[in-house]
Amino acid sequence: MTLASPTGVPGSRILGLGVHRPSRVVPNADVVDAIDSSDEWIQQRSGIRQRRWADDHESVRSMAVGASRQALERAGLAATDVDCVVVATVSHLLQTPALATAVAHDLGTDHAAAFDISAACAGFCHALALANDMVRVGTAQHVLVIGVERLSDLTDPHDRGTAFIFADGAGAAVVGPSATPGIAPVVWGSDGEQYDLIRQREDWRDVVGDETTPGSGRMPHLVMQGSPVFRWASFTMAEVGRRALDRAGIGIDDLDVFVPHQANMRIIDAMARAMKLPAHVRIARDIADQGNASAASVPMALDRMMVEGEARSGDTALLIAFGAGLAYAAQVVRVP
Repeated sequence: MTLASPTGVPGSRILGLGVHRPSRVVPNADVVDAIDSSDEWIQQRSGIRQRRWADDHESVRSMAVGASRQALERAGLAATDVDCVVVATVSHLLQTPALATAVAHDLGTDHAAAFDISAACAGFCHALALANDMVRVGTAQHVLVIGVERLSDLTDPHDRGTAFIFADGAGAAVVGPSATPGIAPVVWGSDGEQYDLIRQREDWRDVVGDETTPGSGRMPHLVMQGSPVFRWASFTMAEVGRRALDRAGIGIDDLDVFVPHQANMRIIDAMARAMKLPAHVRIARDIADQGNASAASVPMALDRMMVEGEARSGDTALLIAFGAGLAYAAQVVRVP
């Protein structure tokens, strides 16, 4: 007996992109006193002038829904056309159920498969790779991929290494079938030997406690060893980027747009130099006014480039993301 196999398609592509940028704009002046710093120091160290933090009414759920609705509208699809919802996040603070199930319901579809993944800042690129495979093999026709974070909840305002970096927001992409490939094979991996370089500082048990051992009563905070992360990302990710171009079957001169994870402007510049990007390649620098929104950073950065005319439909773009774990992923896509 031979088992049935789903019918695949030649390729998939991003049909529509949407974002939700939180309404609260936080300039460096609002964070410097708590870390005994200055606007000049923050900009020199990270390139960040201001960041977006969610207001009380902006939850990970509402931001994910807002970005998804925009992505569906731009793709010309209804929520009922979505077969699967994948949410990449580390700031949905319920272990279960998955945020994706609530988002699918809010959008108006209760038939779609829905699950979350945790790959920190690399989450969106991981989810995009899963969506590409699902569409190509025939598991789903349309997949909604969402990166969403509310890292302001997990940021220690007195931590000089992270208080000025993290931000909030959501980015979503609708992935569907294409006669020609619009998403190249992913290059991904992890370097677990450096697991502790970016991490949640407290165990939830230490924060919450139990009946016999009271916890701290505060939220767990994210911490990072900035210097080793900078060295690792600046050069390791350049090699990952070159491998992603090879997997896509293109050369560096064929690239139009570079959209790296918006972790730090100095890392972005170091990667561009290490990869020897040609002068014509346009580079996303959303971090200056958005901050580091983790899993949401890549789609939000690409959207800004599209809105400002730096990325045009059909352009060839290299996406790279990396974060806690240390997890990473990269793929070449066609701009929707």
